This record gives sequence, structure tokens and C-alpha cells, in this order.
Amino acid sequence: MKEYLLHRSYRDYFLFTFGINSRLRISDIVSPRVMDVRNTEHLRIKERKTGKIRKIRMTGALKQEIEKYTRQMADLDFLFPSRKGKGPIGRETAWRIINGAARACGIEGAIGTHTMRKTFGYHFYQQIKDVAILQQIFGHSVPSVTLRYISINDEMIDEVLEGFSL
Repeated sequence: MKEYLLHRSYRDYFLFTFGINSRLRISDIVSPRVMDVRNTEHLRIKERKTGKIRKIRMTGALKQEIEKYTRQMADLDFLFPSRKGKGPIGRETAWRIINGAARACGIEGAIGTHTMRKTFGYHFYQQIKDVAILQQIFGHSVPSVTLRYISINDEMIDEVLEGFSL
């Protein structure tokens, strides 16, 4: 999908890249301005869903993408400017971008903007193997919610245990 989006629109590519690397909900992704993400180690976001102010450490790869993407932009520019006005793109536009790219790449099923957040969680868990940290990152109440959220289910657990022995 990254390759497809890169050839389609750099803004759309960056939306996807930002989404899968920031772990934010789409309502928190579309609203920042360039000055909110440029030259910083952390994103400071007031979550629209919870009202909580979150300090989110950015990965090195995300910081590089931000630097490259915002190079020609002014501090007051929206990170994801709408092509139809002076504001940022809306959640619906973001959904159309992500869903359309998934369809164009032959990915079936329910794919939308929230899939980016779940993608981050799934890959974080696969690499780090620490559900407690991921639970904190997502603000979930218990580990079982986090595992269900990233689609770690009994079939996957059975598959892993099939070849396990001591």
C-alpha cells in the first residue's frame, strides 16, 4: 500500500505512513499543523475521544518522514491539507484514501483508517512481545482487550503452541 500511495499522492502516502507509525486515531491524525510535529521528539496530542493530553514518542523513521514531508511547508500549514479548502482533510476523506488504496492493492475485508492504529499494535506486539506496554500505549484497561484489539486470537495462540516444547 505504501508503494501504491507513494505513486498516487505524497500526502496520501504520508497519511498512511504517519498513521501506522504514530498509533493515533484518525481524528487525532488529521488535525495537527506542521509546527505540532516538526523538530520534536514527542507528539503532544489532546485526544478527541478521551480528552486526555498524550505525549507520544516518535520513532526515528517517523521523524525522518516528517522532516522530508514538511520540508516545503510553513509551520501554520495543516499536516494534511484539504485540496478543497483551507482546513485539513476530514476523517471521511482519510477513510476514502486508505480504503481505496487497500482495494487497489487487492486487500479485502474491512479496511479503514482505524486499521492503521491496529496495524501499529499488531506489529509492535510481534516485534516487542510485551502486551503490558502495548496496553499502556493504547490506554486499554486490561491486556485481553489489547490482544483482541490487535486480533491475537485463540487460533494464533494454538498455532504458536503447536511447535513449542521445553
